[in-house]
Amino acid sequence: MTTPPPETDDDDGAPSRLATGTLVVLAATQFLMVLDQAVMNVSISRLVEDFDTTVTVIQGIITLYSLTMAALMITGGKIGDIIGRRRAFAIGMVVYCLGSGLTAVAWSTPVLAFGWSILEGIGAALVLPSLAALVAGNFVGPARRVAYATIGGVAGAGIAVGPILGGWVTTEFTWRWVFAGEVVVGMAILASMRLVRDAPRPGPAPRLDVLGAVLSASGMALVVLGLLKASQWGWLQPKDSPVEPLGFALTPFVVAAGVGVLWGFRGWEARRESSGRDPLVHFALLRRVQLRAGLVSFLAQNTILMGVFFVVPLYLQLVLGLDALETGIKMLPVSVTMFLTSVVGSRLAARVAARVLVRTGFVVITAAALVLSGTIEPTLDDAAFRLGMALLGIGMGLIASQLGNVVQSSVGASDRSEAGGMQYTAQQLGSSLGVALIGAIVLTGLVRTFVVDVQADERISAEVQDAVTVAVEGPVSFVASSDVRQAAEEAGISPAEVDALVEDYEESQLRALETGLLISAFIAAGALLFTGGLPTKVLGGAADGEPAVEDGGAADGQGSTMANPIEN
Repeated sequence: MTTPPPETDDDDGAPSRLATGTLVVLAATQFLMVLDQAVMNVSISRLVEDFDTTVTVIQGIITLYSLTMAALMITGGKIGDIIGRRRAFAIGMVVYCLGSGLTAVAWSTPVLAFGWSILEGIGAALVLPSLAALVAGNFVGPARRVAYATIGGVAGAGIAVGPILGGWVTTEFTWRWVFAGEVVVGMAILASMRLVRDAPRPGPAPRLDVLGAVLSASGMALVVLGLLKASQWGWLQPKDSPVEPLGFALTPFVVAAGVGVLWGFRGWEARRESSGRDPLVHFALLRRVQLRAGLVSFLAQNTILMGVFFVVPLYLQLVLGLDALETGIKMLPVSVTMFLTSVVGSRLAARVAARVLVRTGFVVITAAALVLSGTIEPTLDDAAFRLGMALLGIGMGLIASQLGNVVQSSVGASDRSEAGGMQYTAQQLGSSLGVALIGAIVLTGLVRTFVVDVQADERISAEVQDAVTVAVEGPVSFVASSDVRQAAEEAGISPAEVDALVEDYEESQLRALETGLLISAFIAAGALLFTGGLPTKVLGGAADGEPAVEDGGAADGQGSTMANPIEN
């Protein structure tokens, strides 16, 4: 049974009552997809305790979740083109619910990684590209702009509300209840799919480029793996590297291998297109300046957001000793301002160009990261911390309210799933890079600062200094200073030296976390350089399936409309 198209335009450009039901279903899906990532970040210390593991292991599991989505998102979008967007959405939601259920009962870190990082990641990779196409297929004109702004705002709200919701559930009950609840919400979304009409792809269905999917996933995985392991293996100078090619750490070689595989992927796609076969990615689409600028902005936004959301809970929980609920409460300002600014941003989009709003967002985020870095002290400056988190929410809200419409308005109806796949690939690759890169920088900074401080501390004997230097050459994790004290006491170190070691470690913690936030500020400032291709005119939402592009978004990027649907 085909659901009739909803009435998507009232006189004021807002979705009609029937379309509102459609938007609620799609927005609930977006909220669900991003909620547990935020929950995991705020529950790091409890996860470490429950599974008797380390922060580094949990960091890897969080990164793997984002990486799974990033690696498979374009493939998920292509599958939606082949079997239908609504069907791909439904299958993905079933897989996501299975993953959430397994995560809720996980009894070990491998099970946690399989349920959350793998199954939920695969489910999300099917759902999210179809979600982007379904929004475009169910709304037209100004209502589409409102719908994309709402989806962006809900995504931000999910990331922001996750800390306080997850903190409360984790502290009062267990983090497992969040994932059990996701199963219930997912089933409710599946039961409501009758409200969402399909968004058929014009023309014949494409064929799946299996080798292209393997190459793109492998390339991204190698790049992120190299960055994730940098603090353990060493960036250039080998530390705990499994092999030492030419005397260097394995890190640059793994990253270079990933870049090489991605280069090979680009060549393979060009070869398929030239022979008339369907590629996984129509790179001609990336000639559209508007699309390219939107994707880079998505990448930068999520790199910063997830980097900050990794650093801040470490500070609040492992330095200040707050529990998950207290951490969520401290992060509440970003929840409120991000949601409110997303709503305001959707209204401003009718009068102000996306380029202006996105650039303003990155400027505000830069200021937020700088303010937050200044609060990394032994005693929290509540006022400054709240200001920094509020500014972060404002900047993120301004950006989130614009980019979905920017990306989807740059392509025609036939390319929406592919553009959606690119969009969510950029977002999730940014998320995985944020956790992996910022996490590696924090851990590397912690080790280096600690070693330098210990070596320069006259209160610590040369024997203990040498022992510390040797100890940090192996795998290191971000731990509470009480754990360092306990380890030093168990090693038989004198009380005076124990106090000195702990003092040096606590100082190293603060400087490492501050560095992570400063890097986030630099990324935000650098992102401004890549926003030149964003629209300088108000977008109407690409009403009838034609791309709404400005100069530079020429018709040489017609994407899948250029491909021969017959597989050779």
